[in-house]
Amino acid sequence: MTSFQERLTDGLYGLGWSTVKTLPEPVAVRLGRGIADLAWKRRGTSVQRLESNYARVVPGASPQRLAELSRAGMRSYLRYWMESFRLPAWSAERVRDGFDPKDLHHLTDALAEGRGVVLALPHLANWDLAGAWVTTKLGIPFTTVAERLKPETLYDRFVAYREGLGMEVLPHSGGSAFGTLARRLRDGGLVCLVADRDLSASGTEVSFFGETARMPAGPALLAQQTGAQLVPVTLWYDESPVMQGRLHPPVEVPGTGTRAEKTSVMTQALADAFATGIAEHPEDWHMLQRLWLADLDPARAPSRPEKGTP
Repeated sequence: MTSFQERLTDGLYGLGWSTVKTLPEPVAVRLGRGIADLAWKRRGTSVQRLESNYARVVPGASPQRLAELSRAGMRSYLRYWMESFRLPAWSAERVRDGFDPKDLHHLTDALAEGRGVVLALPHLANWDLAGAWVTTKLGIPFTTVAERLKPETLYDRFVAYREGLGMEVLPHSGGSAFGTLARRLRDGGLVCLVADRDLSASGTEVSFFGETARMPAGPALLAQQTGAQLVPVTLWYDESPVMQGRLHPPVEVPGTGTRAEKTSVMTQALADAFATGIAEHPEDWHMLQRLWLADLDPARAPSRPEKGTP
């Protein structure tokens, strides 16, 4: 049975998509910033987790600096939501003008050669806007996956929203997504995956900002099995309404090693590219969950000197 909390969550998201998209943009911007500041002042679990994650990204940051980052991070996160609620109502011109990616040739050259491409992104800025830009500006359809959410009606809302932006959306669970993604890539298609947090608990361990984290092996495995090009992408906001982005050099499949060894090397390369973008724009990394193994399993925590010791 669907709980009251699940029904409330579904209703709030539905209200966002039905109401926020009708607001004038300046009003939506102010609303998002106001909600972000209120959430930041309350210092709930998500804000505290965001600060804890930023402490890894900006080592040595003072408590004041971490507080500044978390406030900016919440504002960035709410900008993502305000944009996402409004994206279905944006004109094609507004979508085309809303994103400015650098080094796009890493994508277009491979597709022109008939080669599939996997774009792998962390939770930076607005990946939905980047996807809408790809389908609208470039006219390139792509396939992605979505985490199963509760209640099911909320998952259906997200699928309908992303399909309305021109994406093919597969459920993350169920076991059939990988095969479908592989077929799309073998046909020379495009796959886009948010890949900085493992949802299966069976991902690949990487060194991420000096500590061990686990990231999904799927992007590397897809590239190995299909010959697709694997391209890391990072996004960020600046002071303008236009989101910025960069396509990093492709991650090559190692010439030697077992499949597991190749996957480890390639996933580490993705993590390194993600870390570069996150370190440059930490406030746009919307990681409000536990990520590092030391947080997921305290027994994995590295030994640290006590405060006040050298």
